Amino acid sequence: MSFPDRTPSPAAMNFLNEILSPGRTVCHAPGASKKRLFETIAHVISDDQPSLVYEEVLSLLNARERLGSTGLGQGIAIPHCRVDACPRPLGSLITLEQAIDFDAPDELPVDLLFVLLVPGEAHQQHLDILANVARLFSQAEFCRQLRAAQSSQALFELAIGQDL
Repeated sequence: MSFPDRTPSPAAMNFLNEILSPGRTVCHAPGASKKRLFETIAHVISDDQPSLVYEEVLSLLNARERLGSTGLGQGIAIPHCRVDACPRPLGSLITLEQAIDFDAPDELPVDLLFVLLVPGEAHQQHLDILANVARLFSQAEFCRQLRAAQSSQALFELAIGQDL
């Protein structure tokens, strides 16, 4: 799979500003395996959103992943699920210390993830946001910049399009 090398539009990054927060942005997270990574993700999300229970987030992410890998290729994955207790669409952006196997179609390990949780009834919104995220993360230069971030704050600011 070949991704075009374009800079994301301000409108594309604006939607990230609405669903991402500094508390759900993690640079160089540990992730020895997909299982450990999903545990980390569930902690990050439930710590930032107390209405979302760690065990439920972890269970739903794992259940979705069992249906098929959310690895896109090029070292990128977009784990996603619907959560009834989720008040609105929420994103979490994570880069990993070391890339891990994710059963991606190109068989490359993953080191860049955008996790998406949406309310249980948000079927079309879920698909629309997923399409926007996939489009944004198909841009090689944007992903290169995210991977080069050295702190969670820098990663967040790059993602939402702020100058550092």
